[in-house]
Amino acid sequence: MKQAIHPPNAVKPIAPYTPAILTNGTLYLSGQIALDGNGDLHTGDITSETRKVMENVGTLLGSAGLGFEHLVKVTILLSDMAHYASVNEVYGTYFTDPPPAREAFAVKGLPRGVNVEISGIAVVP
Repeated sequence: MKQAIHPPNAVKPIAPYTPAILTNGTLYLSGQIALDGNGDLHTGDITSETRKVMENVGTLLGSAGLGFEHLVKVTILLSDMAHYASVNEVYGTYFTDPPPAREAFAVKGLPRGVNVEISGIAVVP
């Protein structure tokens, strides 16, 4: 059985996907970008963009009754590996030891021209 997670006040997806799916004690988070509840992008600089993405990840987790400590796997997509250090600086502030398993890599393009997209998998305790 799958349960769709749609955070209140979040922008409705414009493509055929669900923000998060909870099934068998595992929460699968779709990639999050720096959108606010009005559908506006926050891409002024990579630090603030990453912070907004992480806030969106936190909102999805919270909507399922979870927190960052429940993430076990994260994927970070970057528009350019030159952003790697700045993204890590912000990303690291959201975790205590041990942080989740993770990969990060640059891709040719991201939705709406953003610089960072983050998805994840969390486990319900």
